[in-house]
Amino acid sequence: MGKLAKTMIMSLVVLLLAGGGALIVVLNMVDDPSEGSAQSIDTVLDYSYETPEITTDLQNGSFVRIQFQVVTDSDKAREEAKKREFQLKNILIKELAKMDEEKFKSGLSDLEDVVQQRLNEVMEEGSITDVYTISKILQ
Repeated sequence: MGKLAKTMIMSLVVLLLAGGGALIVVLNMVDDPSEGSAQSIDTVLDYSYETPEITTDLQNGSFVRIQFQVVTDSDKAREEAKKREFQLKNILIKELAKMDEEKFKSGLSDLEDVVQQRLNEVMEEGSITDVYTISKILQ
């Protein structure tokens, strides 16, 4: 074979290898369509836990009655969250004792975030993905 033929074959092999490598990289970098998408409502309900109503006082002596829907990432995490109900109550009592009426009215999102963060610190099986306030009464 001539020198030109060998050069062309080698160039063709290099181009095929580079194209194959590029194809593998592109296919692996394309995001999975299910990744990052929101959970379906059925999944949310399957993995969620409704806390009992909790009554405690605020910093200024007012009383609140509050209830949450705690959403986890798995069935095992939901079961663990149920078992950790006493820790949830403890977190709420401590956090609400720092709040007055105005902060309670305007800071429910912050309270939900704190509850989620503090529960995740103690969780061993899975994690808490969301905490929703489903009932609140300020007296």
